[in-house]
Parts: sequence; C-alpha cells; structure tokens
Amino acid sequence: MFAAERRQLILEMVRANGAVSLRELARVVQTSEVTVRRDVRALEAEGLLDRRHGGAVLPGGLTRESGFPQKSHLATAEKTAIADVAASLVEEGEAVVVGAGTTTQELARRLARVPGLTVVTNSLLVAQALAHANRVEVVMTGGTLRGSNYALVGSGAEQSLQGLRVSRAFLSGSGLTAERGLSTSNMLSASVDRALVQAAAEVVVLADHTKLGTDTMFQTVPTDVITRLVTDEPPAHDERAATELQALADQGVQIAVAGTGAAAHGGEQHPPGGRPRRDVPLPGQRGRLPGGQFRGGPGGPLGADVLAPERSAARVADLRRR
Repeated sequence: MFAAERRQLILEMVRANGAVSLRELARVVQTSEVTVRRDVRALEAEGLLDRRHGGAVLPGGLTRESGFPQKSHLATAEKTAIADVAASLVEEGEAVVVGAGTTTQELARRLARVPGLTVVTNSLLVAQALAHANRVEVVMTGGTLRGSNYALVGSGAEQSLQGLRVSRAFLSGSGLTAERGLSTSNMLSASVDRALVQAAAEVVVLADHTKLGTDTMFQTVPTDVITRLVTDEPPAHDERAATELQALADQGVQIAVAGTGAAAHGGEQHPPGGRPRRDVPLPGQRGRLPGGQFRGGPGGPLGADVLAPERSAARVADLRRR
C-alpha cells in the first residue's frame, strides 16, 4: 500500500470512530506502528487529525463519542485483558454496580461465573450478558434509553440509584487524566455515572491505554475518588502513557496493568494465540515480589502488575534516581 493510500485509510478510520489506537491502525493497514506513527504526524501537520497517547483522534481538542458498533471493534484484546483482571476483584456474594461501555460488557461476561453476585446496572448490554447467569441477580435502573450505547440515562436512572449502597462500582469512559480523572463526551451519561459512584464504597475505572491522557467534555469521576485503575500494557515507546499512570499513582490511585493475552482467571487457559502477561516497568517502580506485587504495595489481582499508591514527590524522585 502506498503512503497516500495508507493515510487516506487512516483518516477514514479516525473520522468513522472518533479515536483509533496506533495498534489498531497498524493492524488494519498492515504495517508497523512506527510507519503508522509517521503517517499520523503527517496528517496532523495538515490539520486533518490530532495525535493522542498511543493513537489519533478527530481534530479539535475534546474528542467526540463513538457509537457502540465502532467501539466494539476497537482494542478488543486490551478490553479482554482488562476485564479478566477486573473480574478477579469480585468475590462471591458481593453487590456491585457496573456502568455502560464495551469494556464493562466484557467484564459482565466474566461476572456471570461469580455465584451469589448482585449487579446493578444502567446498561442493557451488561444486563444481557448476565441474563442467563446462574445465581446472579441483575437489578436495572430506570431511565430513558440512549441508543448509541444501549444505556439508561436521565432523572429516572439517577433517582433509582438513591439510597443504594454496594461494595464497588466498575466504570469506563472516554478519557482519563490525572488532572481531571475520568470523563465522557455525553452530559447525560456523565450524570448517571456520578450517581453510580455515589452508591459505591470503592470505584474501579476500566480504561485501555489509548484513553490515558485524553480529556473529554464532562467529568464523571475526579481522580481523588478513583480507588483503582485497571488498564492494559502500554506500548514500549509510549512514555507519556507511563507518565500518566505514574501521575495517577502519585494521587493515590492503585494501578493494575494487564497484558493482552493474559491468562483468564478461574483456571482457564490462555486464549488461542494469546501470550502471558509480562511485567511492565513504570516510572518509580520498586523491586518486585513474587506474584506480581510491588514492594510497599498491596497484593494485586491475578495476572496483573500493581503499582502501589503510597507516593510523595520526594519519594518518587528518590526512586527514579535509583
């Protein structure tokens, strides 16, 4: 494929989806991420798109929200790995809330195997994934259906969550920064997500690496409210993503990093063609203990690296010097 053809295809993908990772672009145009990154720089110079950490977005700063059909085909391996790790946090008999999104839909498919679980959700996709689960109770909010992501929104959804209390909330979004926390491009979705957060003792954000450093219009969860982030392994060249992860950890967020193809939980085998998780060095990382635990931090879920949230600016500087 000639450079002009590649760039036209890249541009069409970004226009169709709003945001596309370099990995996905390289896969579609059948070339290396290095070549794709060069193409993205050229298109950015022409004002046709904007570069973001590990991907490209429509020009204009704050990205628009993609519809479900586009999202469902993006970063599928990363979402699977993230869902595997997130599901390991849930124990038998718990009550949790799960927000709308393609990553939370993947999580719901794994939660179907947790007996005695109660899941409160505003997502039709999450409810569908759990509809035939044995010994899992699904509670849906009220509200108005938003067709682009199959979620219930509006005052009905928010009012149905009043007085609710669960152990933790699992949420996704359009962007995540250390400065603003989790954000989304739709005001109604953001309002319901805030209500879901109010119902939970802990907040777990599920976000693949392409969302790190991306800022969208409506804040849903401030950084100081996020208990844990489950994300995928950033590309080796993406130092900005690693820096964003460190900034989140500095503010008290516990980070679990899952590699694509990481082993599923509950004794399942690696998916065909998958590869085991490999350790991801992050800025300020200390020595590693067996089982993926970082020294000084709590033990992480199976198949994930955990970056402990006990940081100060001086301590991080000292660790980096080492």
